[in-house]
Amino acid sequence: MSSWDTSREGDLRSLLNEWDPIGVADDVPDEYDCMLAPLLQQLRSGAGRSEIGEFLRHELEDHFGLDPLGLRPDEVAARVVDWWTSAGPAEEHSHA
Repeated sequence: MSSWDTSREGDLRSLLNEWDPIGVADDVPDEYDCMLAPLLQQLRSGAGRSEIGEFLRHELEDHFGLDPLGLRPDEVAARVVDWWTSAGPAEEHSHA
């Protein structure tokens, strides 16, 4: 994995941990790492807010067993897409 990928994963992990829908990120900082690769893959494929929001809702319900109502998956999806857009082009090379 390139340092660029590692940096992107770290940034996305931070966004998910800020959201922290199950309230454990302070104690388990890698709790949401299961969502990193699928989210990055979707973002690289051009997924927008609605697709990311649907993915987050699905994860909340099916993976974490939570009711997404009140957990703001659409708001988080907007933050993720805005972060991805502002991070610049998805260059797949390492920075030495």
